Amino acid sequence: MKGKVAERMVIGLSLIALVLLFVFFFKDLLVPLFSMQFGGDFDGAKELLESKGLLGGLCVILIEALQMVVVFIPAEFIQVSSGLSYPFHMSVILCDLGVCLGATLIFLLSRICQVVSDRSQSSKDKIGFFTTMTGSKSVMVLMYLLFITPIVPFGAICYYGSGTDISYRKYILTVSTGVIPSIITSNLIGTSAKAFIKNELPMWMLILIIVLLMLLLFVLLWFLLDKVILRGKDCTPDSAAYFVFFKLVGALRRHRQRLHLDSEKLKGVKGPYILLCNHVSFYDFYYVRELLGEANVSFVVNSHVGNSPILKRIREKAGMIPKKLFYPDTAALKMMRTLGKGYPVVVFPEGRLSIDGRCYPIVESAARIYKKHGITLVLANISGAYFANPKWRRKFMRSDIYASVTRVIDGEEMKTLSVEELEDIIMSSISCKEPSEPLNRYDSKKMAKGLENILYRCADCGELYTTVSDGNDLVCTACGKMHPLDGTYLFSDDAKSIPDYYDRIKELERPGLDTFELRAEVDTKIFTDGKRRPRKDHGECTLTKAGFAYTSEKISFTVPIEKLPALAFSCNEEFELYYNKELYYFYPVENRRQTVRWALLTDLLYEVRNGKEERKNADRHIP
Repeated sequence: MKGKVAERMVIGLSLIALVLLFVFFFKDLLVPLFSMQFGGDFDGAKELLESKGLLGGLCVILIEALQMVVVFIPAEFIQVSSGLSYPFHMSVILCDLGVCLGATLIFLLSRICQVVSDRSQSSKDKIGFFTTMTGSKSVMVLMYLLFITPIVPFGAICYYGSGTDISYRKYILTVSTGVIPSIITSNLIGTSAKAFIKNELPMWMLILIIVLLMLLLFVLLWFLLDKVILRGKDCTPDSAAYFVFFKLVGALRRHRQRLHLDSEKLKGVKGPYILLCNHVSFYDFYYVRELLGEANVSFVVNSHVGNSPILKRIREKAGMIPKKLFYPDTAALKMMRTLGKGYPVVVFPEGRLSIDGRCYPIVESAARIYKKHGITLVLANISGAYFANPKWRRKFMRSDIYASVTRVIDGEEMKTLSVEELEDIIMSSISCKEPSEPLNRYDSKKMAKGLENILYRCADCGELYTTVSDGNDLVCTACGKMHPLDGTYLFSDDAKSIPDYYDRIKELERPGLDTFELRAEVDTKIFTDGKRRPRKDHGECTLTKAGFAYTSEKISFTVPIEKLPALAFSCNEEFELYYNKELYYFYPVENRRQTVRWALLTDLLYEVRNGKEERKNADRHIP
């Protein structure tokens, strides 16, 4: 007992001495340096440290330690300043000593005084995510991983480590070695900046060094994740590729929208499941991933999206399931294998981005398969994302985006439903009212930009390709009719909304379905599985009630309309389809706006074949 009291007294006196030491240097060094740190004044910090000689080196140690204890103060500044002021090897030693001092203080505060930093508590979710993701029970391994990532502050990692049962010897060994890559990177940046300041290094070389150092740190992180921590999890949603991909996407997207999540109905769902969701924007996969929290799920993706060698490799290593659009392949079998491994699967059943914010009909319904195997279905909905980044506009607009789980159908309930009832429930659960009841208001002077690429025909006079965008107005150059958009993307006249205008175009096209013939001279790219580069061709495409045809000097084929459920397209660019296991991209030589018309007429023909013309697509099942 006396020994413990004496030990605590020694520790207490040591902490008091350290505080007094801080006070001693506070006036002349710490205050100016902290001021320069928050102001980004590297030159001033360099001059101050150099002027203090040995005391400047001690100051680096103390500031590094203080930043560890306080957590929220970034350590990179003092590390870069140290690299500017001292020889490289000395700078690394000073910073590492500072980290070890700070880590020791944190260990003592946590173990003996039971002090926990509020800011370190805020990092628990991130650390908890790493713990779940890696499945590692080793505190040392997890700390090494965290030190290399730029996500969690050093201090928070040390508070986490000291809060476990790890011994001080292992703890300080992990800290002292784990921070070295980051310290070296920061100090090399400082050393390079010093050479640049002395005109010994050109600007382009300084930038190149910084980029290479960041790349080196990333490679080290990748190696640690892929070869050590997540070894054996390659080609699954637990892989390093999956983790890094979603972290990069999150870094790019997190501050560009206000994401609201509701996964309450997912609580209690056991075992693997298939999640079905509407598809209104390119980043829907990210919104769904955020909705599901810590669960790593496999995504069914357009096989051509990841057709380049790099993206294909990432897709494979991340355990994603490629699917050829509107063409039979082995995606369903791969989904069942993935479910068998215990991973949920996410599917966007429409198979393509919504053109007007409403759900497309599901032309390749798997409801019969879901029912046969009794697979649990989780139905989700994304609202607010369509106008943020619609198919017809490149610019992203900051928006409130809502992702929610709307319904869960387990195997027992599945048995009580017919295939038709299940299909109706799926459509009604994933659909939303956003196009007609917008959730956001936008302050833009170019809201109509790109809208002519889907509203290609004047809904008033019926002329083709005469609509143009003019600021916030859609105008017909033939009849002069103007349709103004308000801040919620609703028309302030009889057109009401974008879906309403699109439906009026459909009604203009419908009477000619029996007699129409579309022809277009096209430049063609042909993608073959296993080959990096597409073949190029030039020919003519034809679409009639009977089917689709392509003819060139080298190639000629026809696809009966019964085998053409839909025609995927990119606005004002191309339309595409698979034939004989190859993907054809057709780029009209003249007037590329016509791509949307090819797709719309194909959709109308599908409606007729499936007896849906009387329902007029049932308002796309909007509740």
